[in-house]
Parts: sequence; C-alpha cells; structure tokens
Amino acid sequence: MQEEDMGNFLVRRTWSPYWAGAIAGILAVTSVIASTKMLSKPKYIGASTTFVRAAGFIERQISKEHTENNDYFTAQKIKVDWQMMFVVGIFLGALISSVMGKTYQKEFVPPIWKERFGDRPFIRAIWAFAGGIVALFGARLAGGCPSGHGLSGVMQFSISGLIAIICFVIAGVVTARVVYKGGK
Repeated sequence: MQEEDMGNFLVRRTWSPYWAGAIAGILAVTSVIASTKMLSKPKYIGASTTFVRAAGFIERQISKEHTENNDYFTAQKIKVDWQMMFVVGIFLGALISSVMGKTYQKEFVPPIWKERFGDRPFIRAIWAFAGGIVALFGARLAGGCPSGHGLSGVMQFSISGLIAIICFVIAGVVTARVVYKGGK
C-alpha cells in the first residue's frame, strides 16, 4: 500500500485481500498466544458453537428443565465466552467498516437474488433461514465451522483443516452455480 493510501486505509470501500488475510492471520496467532497465557489452553478462531449456545439461551428461557437435562448443553455449557464476543465483534466490525467505507445500505433482497428469484423479501428470508439451518447442522456434524476448521486448522498445518477448506470452497462454488444458474 502506498504512503498516501495509509491514511485512508480504514475507510476504503474494499481492502486488499493480502492485507485482510495478513490481519486475519495476526488475529488468529494473537488469539492462540493470548488464550494460552491467560487460560493455559490455546483457543482457536471459530464461530459455530456460539450460535448453538445462543439457541441454548433462548431454549433455557422457554424450558429450563429440558435445557438442563440436554446432554449437549451439559457438555457445552451455555455461557458468554470469548467466542461469543468474537462473533459479536464480527458483526460490529462489519457494520462499522461499512459505515466508515460509506457502503452501508439497507437491502432486503440482494440484486443477484432479485434477478434470479424475484424481489419478495419473505421468500428470501425463508431461504436464508433454511440455508442457515443447513450450514449450522453441517458445522455441528463436522465438529466446527469454516473458520474453525479452515482458518484455525490450516494455521496448525492440519490435513483435516486443509481438506475441510477445500471442501468448503468446492461446495460454495457448486451451490452458487446451482442456485444462480442463468443469473449474471
């Protein structure tokens, strides 16, 4: 990045993927070092468990007894932890960067979806919710999400992490081609 661009780095509409990747790598290594020093146990970047714990918070409000007797929540305690703060930080960081980069806009139906399936927000919401269910089920089945297996796994030179990220990319490309075939 040139000298004159450094002052505008945070407000650029897009960041260089090289800089963004380097920053993500520094974040991943920093999280491992900090968690090892503070907790005596390394914590790797991941997000999917947060959504399950959030569902546990909601379930506990509806049926406390059922939640307390749920084997999964006995093993995975329902709590606010570093990972939940990481997910909140992802949301806030995206919001802040879109506002600072002047790209924030309210959009109920993305243009590529509208071109292929129409502009009905309710239908888009149903498909988005269904996609989220499938993604979360897959993440739980795989024992982690793309950030956990992909970023943290590859960072550790894990063969399973490398295989997982290759599968995520292939599945994403295939899904996009199937869903948006005929779209531009």
